[in-house]
Amino acid sequence: MPVAKTVGGKPLQIALLAYPGMNLIDLSGPVQAFATACRVAAPVLPAHPRYQVRVFSSVGGPLLTGAGLTVMTEPLSALETQQIDTLIAPGGSVDDTFQTDPQLVHAIQRHAGRARRVCSVCTGAFLLAAAGLLDGKRVTTHWDWAVRLQQQHPQIEVDPEPIFIRAGNIWTSAGVTAGIDLTLALIEQDYGHAVAIAVARQMVMFIKRPGGQSQFSVLLVSQSSEQARFDELHAWIAANLQQDLRVEALASRVNMTARTFARTYVAELGRTPAKTVEAMRLEAACRALEETDLPIKRIADDTGHGEEQNLRRVFQRQLGISPAQYRSRFSAH
Repeated sequence: MPVAKTVGGKPLQIALLAYPGMNLIDLSGPVQAFATACRVAAPVLPAHPRYQVRVFSSVGGPLLTGAGLTVMTEPLSALETQQIDTLIAPGGSVDDTFQTDPQLVHAIQRHAGRARRVCSVCTGAFLLAAAGLLDGKRVTTHWDWAVRLQQQHPQIEVDPEPIFIRAGNIWTSAGVTAGIDLTLALIEQDYGHAVAIAVARQMVMFIKRPGGQSQFSVLLVSQSSEQARFDELHAWIAANLQQDLRVEALASRVNMTARTFARTYVAELGRTPAKTVEAMRLEAACRALEETDLPIKRIADDTGHGEEQNLRRVFQRQLGISPAQYRSRFSAH
């Protein structure tokens, strides 16, 4: 992705909108990512403008977040004199009903038109929706709020699956840590792929996730059972996809007979061990196609599919496209 062109070397002004009870990480995650990007980009893009991040709230001053920590903010009136590059509405709520601050909605309506990008994290999408910015668009939010967002704003299309979605200059993202994924995508647009990856590495992120990736990892879903009996097994499977992962082999790792293991596994997780293995291998292959330029044959081998044709069959059956088509759509390279 090419680095964004800027005019005159002026700082890229990032304005985040804050309100009482918001998620701390929805704010601090993007702020830290932008700050890290400035440091990482300095030696490789010395002439490129740096980010200047500021936090605004209705009246300014100290603001108590949902985590119990206080952040300092500037009043919305200070936005009037700013040349906003990116306007971000973080999310979070103290209860099950999102309280839309009318002053923040008005600020979004007033300033969105002069921003290069307008973004939301988590329930920040409710603010953008109330401002009318999401009408007719496909958007996302935290999976637990997707139905409520759709019910309150039937004129938008809410997709609860992706990490983030870009619709022109409007970006919406899922909750909490997905705000960092969104910010990395913004950094990539501004500074390029290498800087974005370097920022992810500095922040000790496991991978830089593309927007199309699901909010639900196979490993996380596999750990959602009330019983934690197979958590260690799932972690081992994810780290050993090239191994023999047939029922008999898995059963031996948990000291069960194959028959007892298969019956117990289905009873607790609602699917067969083979389905879990296939899903983990597919997810790993998708990640490799998104994040590397390795040959598809090598990816098939690394993820336990063996031959390339086996990987193609799985992709066609599960996703309806070939591995090459998937890479062309979602690769960051």
